[in-house]
Amino acid sequence: MCSSPYAREVLRRLSKRYGVHPRTQLSHRDMVQLFVAVLLSPQSTDIQTNRTTGKLFKRFDNFEDYADSNPRTLIRYLKGMNYYKTKAKHLREAAKMILERFGGEVPGTLRELMELPGVGRKVANVVLNEGYGIDEGIAVDTHAGRVARRLGFSRSKDPYKVEMALLRAYPQKDWGRVSNTFIELGRDACKARNKECYRCVLNDICPSSNAKRARQRHSE
Repeated sequence: MCSSPYAREVLRRLSKRYGVHPRTQLSHRDMVQLFVAVLLSPQSTDIQTNRTTGKLFKRFDNFEDYADSNPRTLIRYLKGMNYYKTKAKHLREAAKMILERFGGEVPGTLRELMELPGVGRKVANVVLNEGYGIDEGIAVDTHAGRVARRLGFSRSKDPYKVEMALLRAYPQKDWGRVSNTFIELGRDACKARNKECYRCVLNDICPSSNAKRARQRHSE
């Protein structure tokens, strides 16, 4: 069960605002495209990732295409993304491993996914939740981490420590919803700069809310 009424209320309000099952904004039509998009997404915005994969998916259809690709050609397609050379290398190597070790299918467990080059907990959690509806953990990106800290679930900037704090706060059935709604809030109102607490659905209970402090000063 949730560790507190506060945690339950946070999720209830966010689910009402952003939907019970908000989905990733990364464009994809199948598991291959989902895996590739999520693998390329770290340190890049969804807009930038979608712009890149929009061209990439017209050229590459399956893991065989990525595994057999000319490294320079793949780099050219990814150029413009942060760490594009490293991402191109990881994509080719991950495609080869998926073909050789997993029969061409994207693995369906956190452990197996994290054996693939370039795949950390966040990438693995997103692939599992979005692609298979499996929640082994909570994907913590920059948005979810920032929201979790501002809401008081964790003080750490380490994504793993933030994830562990959220796993303790919520039951497994809610893990995917926690990740996606926290990310949506981070994109919407709880931005890194110029947070817009006045239109946040949590502004009366969030310990970091500017709107809450403003009301308190006004009442004094």
